[in-house]
Amino acid sequence: MKKTPLTPVSAAAAALAVSAAVALLGTGCSSSPQVTYQDPTAVETVTSDFGTTDIQLITDKMVSSLLESPVLGSDRPVLWVSPIRNKTSEHIDTKMITDRIRTAMLKSGKVRFTAASDISRELQQQVDYQNDASVVDPRTAVRAAKQVGAKFLVYGEIGSIVKQTDTTKLVDYQVTLNLTNVENGLIEWADDKTIRKGTARAAVGR
Repeated sequence: MKKTPLTPVSAAAAALAVSAAVALLGTGCSSSPQVTYQDPTAVETVTSDFGTTDIQLITDKMVSSLLESPVLGSDRPVLWVSPIRNKTSEHIDTKMITDRIRTAMLKSGKVRFTAASDISRELQQQVDYQNDASVVDPRTAVRAAKQVGAKFLVYGEIGSIVKQTDTTKLVDYQVTLNLTNVENGLIEWADDKTIRKGTARAAVGR
């Protein structure tokens, strides 16, 4: 097939198109977000929404208060932790709060937690599997009905009160945590933590 030679006009147009494409690619690259690693323990004030700093403040207060309570004694009681109920209008991953509380308390060495509150089905499946003589050597299988029952139940909730004007927004978050004796149903310990967050913006036209 015979190629048609480029005229000066078509050559100039092609060069202009290439230049525009290169410029567009350069613009796209320069507008790409820059990713950085930051300190997860630093105070986070991007918005007034419930965030990681709030979780840290709450768990530090609750763990310190509970570990100082004489109700735990010295025999490392077993606790069952229940998910914190979210009473706010926001989507809050409350499991992050209970997980952080549980981890900090386990590190203290003063309590133990049953995994049944998280993986009861998996635990039972493993017990059933190991007690199947056709699969697992009976000499190494765990015995059924040997799991340790929890002495205390940990539960609570988070709520919020929002006050807002045209230029100011205040949000009070309150987390309440309870420790209840499973055997007699008595609340042996309770505490709460309130966090107030505010945002302000300049009034329009001023």
